Amino acid sequence: MTEYRIDDLARAAGTTVRHLRGFQERGLLPPPRMRGRVGYYDDSHLARIGLIGRLKERGFTLASIAEMLSAWERGHNLGDLLGLERVIHDPWSDETPVRMTLPEVVLRFYPDTPAEALAGRRPEDFPMLRRAEELEFIRWTGEEYEIPSPRLFEVGAELVAAGIRLGAVFEIAGELRGDVDAIARRFVRLTVDHLGLDDAGPRGSARTASRQDYREIAELIRRLRPLGVQSVQGLLARSLHAEIQAEFARRIESMGTGAPGHDGAPPEAPPVRG
Repeated sequence: MTEYRIDDLARAAGTTVRHLRGFQERGLLPPPRMRGRVGYYDDSHLARIGLIGRLKERGFTLASIAEMLSAWERGHNLGDLLGLERVIHDPWSDETPVRMTLPEVVLRFYPDTPAEALAGRRPEDFPMLRRAEELEFIRWTGEEYEIPSPRLFEVGAELVAAGIRLGAVFEIAGELRGDVDAIARRFVRLTVDHLGLDDAGPRGSARTASRQDYREIAELIRRLRPLGVQSVQGLLARSLHAEIQAEFARRIESMGTGAPGHDGAPPEAPPVRG
């Protein structure tokens, strides 16, 4: 088996000594075998660095990688752990993000802006777009905007096109986000409480989670996500129907009875006296 000093290991792995020391500090890389004051690494360390790199490319954080490797060392199957982690971090919808230029985004939110007025402009020239980024409608990449959810973006743009002030659109979007966050927390908490998925393990047991536990939790998450979305969509559709009926019935009634004549006709002219 090949032996490496830390600088040799860094070269073989295509990384830096600083990164390797960072891996060790986070518990990602086992300590070297010491001979006197010199540490020696081997091919298992090189393989571990390669695994860390592949997991990072798949979007895992170093903290998540450390947890998975720790569980792996305790005898768990890495494939099951990766399967659970993948389910947890799966995209929340099937939408594909799209890219838009700054002028394209501006014209969707500020449709009356002359196109020639956008030449040479930067995102900071449009302060309201920062609020759109905070709400995750858009994300500036340095060259263009990424639109994580084209459907949400179009909802905002269509509301502006309908005549609603952009600031008001963002205000209600922020309020709605808080509301749906609370709904999501309650829905997930309901599942955790009633199925015993607490810190003691599935079903409330004090035992260490097994391979089967990881698979059961992954399957539960797969079922939970669409059920949560469907329940909110159904309740929202019903509430919207009731609110629209009530609000616009009042508007129509006021339009019909707000004039002096209850039937909406203009009042009769007073008689002319001779």
